[in-house]
Amino acid sequence: MDVRSCRNCGRLFNYIQGQPICAACKQKMEDKFIKVRDYIRVNESASMKQISEENDVTVKQIKQWVREERLTFSSKSVVGIECENCGAMIRTGRFCDKCKNNMATNLKQMYAMPAVAEDSGKRERDKDRMRFLDKT
Repeated sequence: MDVRSCRNCGRLFNYIQGQPICAACKQKMEDKFIKVRDYIRVNESASMKQISEENDVTVKQIKQWVREERLTFSSKSVVGIECENCGAMIRTGRFCDKCKNNMATNLKQMYAMPAVAEDSGKRERDKDRMRFLDKT
């Protein structure tokens, strides 16, 4: 059992995983999330600072919800966050579509190449092996 002190209120709680905050503080954060989500739906053109001030939430917390893909800004909104790879403005997530596609392509290529190289190495190794005759 891992007992920790809540980062927000200081109460002791049984830590399982995720953010090191107690259940009561998690519920408060979830309530704030719902309030921010509803505010963004009604006020599509609000700035990040305005959203933060109106809902008593830090800009850092709003960005975290966007990166987790819990919050999405509409196409009408001027608000966005930067792609972690290239810095382009995105509405949700961590990476823009272009960077996601590049990463997927690179990952596919990375997994495809070792299979070919592995087969050719095995053939050369087998060629130089010592052979024994059956002595019966």
